[in-house]
Amino acid sequence: MSGALSAQTILVTGASGGIGRAVVKALALEGARPVIHYGRDRAGAESLNAEIGGDGIIVPADLSAPQGAFELWQRSLDAAGRIHGLVNNAGIRSEIGIEAEPDAWRGAWGREFQVNFFAAADLSKEAIRHFKTHGSGRIINMASRAGQRGYAADALPYGASKAALLNLTKSIARSFGADGVTAIAIAPGWVRTDMAEDFVAKNGKQAAVADIPIGEMAEPEAVAELVAFAFRTSQASLNGATLDVNGGSYVR
Repeated sequence: MSGALSAQTILVTGASGGIGRAVVKALALEGARPVIHYGRDRAGAESLNAEIGGDGIIVPADLSAPQGAFELWQRSLDAAGRIHGLVNNAGIRSEIGIEAEPDAWRGAWGREFQVNFFAAADLSKEAIRHFKTHGSGRIINMASRAGQRGYAADALPYGASKAALLNLTKSIARSFGADGVTAIAIAPGWVRTDMAEDFVAKNGKQAAVADIPIGEMAEPEAVAELVAFAFRTSQASLNGATLDVNGGSYVR
Protein backbone atom coordinates (compact mmCIF):
# COMPACT_ATOMS: atom_id res chain seq x y z
CA MET A 1 0.00 0.00 0.00
CA SER A 2 1.32 3.46 -0.85
CA GLY A 3 1.13 6.31 1.63
CA ALA A 4 3.12 8.63 3.85
CA LEU A 5 4.35 5.69 5.93
CA SER A 6 4.96 3.16 3.17
CA ALA A 7 7.95 0.86 3.74
CA GLN A 8 7.85 1.51 7.50
CA THR A 9 7.40 -1.36 9.94
CA ILE A 10 6.02 -0.13 13.27
CA LEU A 11 5.60 -2.14 16.47
CA VAL A 12 2.47 -1.24 18.46
CA THR A 13 2.13 -2.63 21.97
CA GLY A 14 -1.28 -3.34 23.43
CA ALA A 15 -2.64 -3.36 19.90
CA SER A 16 -5.62 -5.66 20.27
CA GLY A 17 -8.01 -3.17 21.84
CA GLY A 18 -8.88 0.47 22.45
CA ILE A 19 -6.39 3.05 21.29
CA GLY A 20 -3.91 0.43 20.08
CA ARG A 21 -6.43 -1.04 17.66
CA ALA A 22 -7.19 2.38 16.20
CA VAL A 23 -3.47 3.15 15.93
CA VAL A 24 -2.80 -0.03 13.94
CA LYS A 25 -5.59 0.83 11.51
CA ALA A 26 -4.37 4.40 11.08
CA LEU A 27 -0.79 3.29 10.45
CA ALA A 28 -1.90 0.67 7.94
CA LEU A 29 -4.05 3.24 6.15
CA GLU A 30 -0.91 5.38 5.71
CA GLY A 31 0.95 2.42 4.22
CA ALA A 32 2.90 1.10 7.22
CA ARG A 33 3.24 -2.57 8.13
CA PRO A 34 2.18 -2.85 11.78
CA VAL A 35 3.59 -5.38 14.22
CA ILE A 36 0.52 -6.19 16.30
CA HIS A 37 1.41 -7.03 19.89
CA TYR A 38 -1.08 -8.70 22.20
CA GLY A 39 -0.88 -10.09 25.72
CA ARG A 40 -3.87 -12.42 26.00
CA ASP A 41 -6.35 -11.53 23.26
CA ARG A 42 -5.02 -13.43 20.26
CA ALA A 43 -8.48 -13.48 18.66
CA GLY A 44 -8.60 -9.70 18.88
CA ALA A 45 -5.17 -9.41 17.28
CA GLU A 46 -6.14 -11.78 14.48
CA SER A 47 -9.40 -9.95 13.77
CA LEU A 48 -7.51 -6.65 13.68
CA ASN A 49 -5.00 -8.05 11.24
CA ALA A 50 -7.84 -9.27 9.06
CA GLU A 51 -9.33 -5.76 9.09
CA ILE A 52 -6.12 -4.32 7.64
CA GLY A 53 -5.95 -6.98 4.94
CA GLY A 54 -3.68 -9.44 6.73
CA ASP A 55 -0.63 -7.25 6.15
CA GLY A 56 0.42 -7.02 9.81
CA ILE A 57 2.67 -9.24 11.91
CA ILE A 58 1.14 -10.69 15.07
CA VAL A 59 3.47 -11.12 18.05
CA PRO A 60 2.48 -12.24 21.57
CA ALA A 61 4.29 -11.22 24.75
CA ASP A 62 3.51 -10.74 28.43
CA LEU A 63 4.64 -7.23 29.30
CA SER A 64 3.80 -7.81 32.95
CA ALA A 65 6.77 -10.19 33.11
CA PRO A 66 10.27 -8.77 33.66
CA GLN A 67 11.61 -10.24 30.40
CA GLY A 68 8.42 -9.71 28.41
CA ALA A 69 9.49 -6.55 26.60
CA PHE A 70 12.84 -8.01 25.58
CA GLU A 71 11.11 -11.13 24.27
CA LEU A 72 8.63 -9.00 22.35
CA TRP A 73 11.37 -6.98 20.70
CA GLN A 74 13.36 -10.03 19.65
CA ARG A 75 10.31 -11.84 18.28
CA SER A 76 9.29 -8.73 16.37
CA LEU A 77 12.77 -8.24 14.98
CA ASP A 78 13.01 -11.89 13.96
CA ALA A 79 9.71 -11.60 12.10
CA ALA A 80 10.23 -8.18 10.53
CA GLY A 81 13.99 -7.90 10.02
CA ARG A 82 13.93 -4.10 10.32
CA ILE A 83 11.73 -2.02 12.60
CA HIS A 84 11.33 1.68 11.88
CA GLY A 85 9.07 2.74 14.73
CA LEU A 86 7.74 1.82 18.15
CA VAL A 87 4.48 2.82 19.81
CA ASN A 88 4.54 2.15 23.54
CA ASN A 89 0.79 2.02 23.97
CA ALA A 90 0.18 -0.87 26.39
CA GLY A 91 -1.05 0.28 29.77
CA ILE A 92 -3.10 -0.71 32.79
CA ARG A 93 -4.92 1.23 35.50
CA SER A 94 -5.95 -0.22 38.82
CA GLU A 95 -7.38 1.30 41.96
CA ILE A 96 -5.52 1.27 45.25
CA GLY A 97 -6.02 3.65 48.15
CA ILE A 98 -3.68 4.81 50.89
CA GLU A 99 -5.53 2.63 53.39
CA ALA A 100 -4.38 -0.51 51.57
CA GLU A 101 -2.08 -2.96 53.30
CA PRO A 102 1.62 -2.57 52.40
CA ASP A 103 1.80 -5.74 50.29
CA ALA A 104 -1.24 -4.75 48.23
CA TRP A 105 0.04 -1.18 47.91
CA ARG A 106 3.47 -2.19 46.69
CA GLY A 107 1.98 -4.85 44.43
CA ALA A 108 -0.24 -2.32 42.67
CA TRP A 109 2.66 0.06 42.13
CA GLY A 110 4.88 -2.74 40.87
CA ARG A 111 2.32 -4.02 38.36
CA GLU A 112 1.52 -0.62 36.92
CA PHE A 113 5.10 0.52 36.63
CA GLN A 114 6.06 -2.79 35.02
CA VAL A 115 3.49 -2.51 32.24
CA ASN A 116 3.16 1.27 31.90
CA PHE A 117 6.79 2.24 32.28
CA PHE A 118 9.42 -0.51 32.65
CA ALA A 119 8.23 -2.41 29.58
CA ALA A 120 8.26 0.83 27.58
CA ALA A 121 11.76 1.64 28.85
CA ASP A 122 13.01 -1.83 27.95
CA LEU A 123 11.52 -1.68 24.47
CA SER A 124 12.90 1.81 23.98
CA LYS A 125 16.37 0.60 24.97
CA GLU A 126 16.30 -2.12 22.33
CA ALA A 127 14.71 0.16 19.75
CA ILE A 128 17.34 2.88 20.21
CA ARG A 129 20.17 0.39 19.71
CA HIS A 130 18.47 -0.90 16.55
CA PHE A 131 17.70 2.59 15.24
CA LYS A 132 21.26 3.79 15.80
CA THR A 133 22.56 0.83 13.82
CA HIS A 134 20.24 1.60 10.90
CA GLY A 135 20.47 5.38 11.04
CA SER A 136 16.98 6.37 12.14
CA GLY A 137 13.81 5.43 13.99
CA ARG A 138 10.96 6.90 15.96
CA ILE A 139 9.41 6.16 19.35
CA ILE A 140 5.95 7.37 20.32
CA ASN A 141 4.98 6.95 23.96
CA MET A 142 1.31 6.95 24.89
CA ALA A 143 1.39 8.95 28.10
CA SER A 144 -1.57 10.69 29.72
CA ARG A 145 -2.95 13.95 31.02
CA ALA A 146 -2.68 12.19 34.37
CA GLY A 147 1.11 12.30 34.11
CA GLN A 148 1.07 16.06 33.64
CA ARG A 149 -1.41 17.41 36.17
CA GLY A 150 -1.53 14.62 38.78
CA TYR A 151 -4.21 12.01 39.25
CA ALA A 152 -6.93 10.69 41.52
CA ALA A 153 -6.20 9.51 45.05
CA ASP A 154 -7.37 5.96 44.28
CA ALA A 155 -5.05 5.56 41.27
CA LEU A 156 -1.77 7.22 42.18
CA PRO A 157 0.42 4.58 40.47
CA TYR A 158 -1.15 5.28 37.08
CA GLY A 159 -0.41 9.00 37.10
CA ALA A 160 3.10 8.49 38.43
CA SER A 161 3.95 5.86 35.81
CA LYS A 162 2.71 8.11 33.02
CA ALA A 163 4.77 11.01 34.37
CA ALA A 164 7.84 8.77 34.24
CA LEU A 165 6.98 7.93 30.61
CA LEU A 166 6.88 11.61 29.74
CA ASN A 167 10.31 12.14 31.25
CA LEU A 168 11.66 9.09 29.41
CA THR A 169 10.44 10.58 26.14
CA LYS A 170 12.22 13.88 26.78
CA SER A 171 15.42 12.13 27.85
CA ILE A 172 15.49 9.97 24.71
CA ALA A 173 14.84 13.01 22.53
CA ARG A 174 17.70 14.98 24.07
CA SER A 175 20.13 12.07 24.29
CA PHE A 176 19.67 10.36 20.94
CA GLY A 177 18.27 12.95 18.55
CA ALA A 178 21.69 13.37 16.99
CA ASP A 179 21.67 9.64 16.21
CA GLY A 180 18.50 9.95 14.15
CA VAL A 181 16.21 8.74 16.95
CA THR A 182 13.05 10.80 17.42
CA ALA A 183 10.89 10.48 20.54
CA ILE A 184 7.42 11.97 20.96
CA ALA A 185 4.81 11.64 23.71
CA ILE A 186 1.06 11.83 23.26
CA ALA A 187 -0.93 12.71 26.37
CA PRO A 188 -4.66 11.99 26.06
CA GLY A 189 -7.25 12.83 28.63
CA TRP A 190 -10.32 10.60 28.71
CA VAL A 191 -10.58 8.53 25.53
CA ARG A 192 -13.63 6.41 24.78
CA THR A 193 -12.06 3.00 25.51
CA ASP A 194 -13.10 0.06 27.67
CA MET A 195 -11.18 1.63 30.57
CA ALA A 196 -13.18 4.83 30.22
CA GLU A 197 -16.47 3.01 29.77
CA ASP A 198 -15.84 1.05 32.97
CA PHE A 199 -15.31 4.34 34.80
CA VAL A 200 -18.48 5.81 33.31
CA ALA A 201 -20.47 2.71 34.24
CA LYS A 202 -19.34 3.08 37.85
CA ASN A 203 -19.36 6.87 38.23
CA GLY A 204 -21.47 8.28 35.39
CA LYS A 205 -20.38 10.17 32.28
CA GLN A 206 -20.54 13.55 33.97
CA ALA A 207 -17.82 12.49 36.40
CA ALA A 208 -15.53 11.85 33.44
CA VAL A 209 -16.28 14.95 31.35
CA ALA A 210 -17.05 17.51 34.06
CA ASP A 211 -13.73 19.32 33.64
CA ILE A 212 -13.46 18.90 29.86
CA PRO A 213 -14.54 22.20 28.28
CA ILE A 214 -15.75 20.57 25.08
CA GLY A 215 -17.87 18.16 27.15
CA GLU A 216 -16.83 14.97 25.39
CA MET A 217 -14.14 12.31 25.53
CA ALA A 218 -11.80 11.89 22.60
CA GLU A 219 -12.40 9.02 20.21
CA PRO A 220 -9.59 6.45 19.77
CA GLU A 221 -9.45 7.32 16.08
CA ALA A 222 -8.56 10.93 16.88
CA VAL A 223 -5.56 9.81 18.92
CA ALA A 224 -4.58 7.30 16.24
CA GLU A 225 -4.60 9.93 13.50
CA LEU A 226 -2.17 11.99 15.57
CA VAL A 227 0.13 9.00 16.03
CA ALA A 228 0.20 8.37 12.29
CA PHE A 229 0.92 12.03 11.62
CA ALA A 230 3.77 12.06 14.15
CA PHE A 231 5.44 9.17 12.30
CA ARG A 232 5.77 11.15 9.08
CA THR A 233 9.41 11.77 8.24
CA SER A 234 8.62 15.46 7.79
CA GLN A 235 7.81 15.72 11.51
CA ALA A 236 11.32 15.23 12.90
CA SER A 237 11.13 18.58 14.71
CA LEU A 238 8.43 17.14 16.97
CA ASN A 239 11.32 15.40 18.73
CA GLY A 240 10.82 15.77 22.49
CA ALA A 241 7.30 17.16 22.20
CA THR A 242 4.28 16.16 24.23
CA LEU A 243 1.08 16.42 22.19
CA ASP A 244 -2.01 17.02 24.33
CA VAL A 245 -5.37 15.47 23.42
CA ASN A 246 -7.58 16.43 26.34
CA GLY A 247 -10.29 18.79 25.14
CA GLY A 248 -8.82 21.70 27.08
CA SER A 249 -9.00 19.99 30.49
CA TYR A 250 -5.27 20.56 30.99
CA VAL A 251 -3.67 23.57 29.33
CA ARG A 252 0.05 24.21 29.62
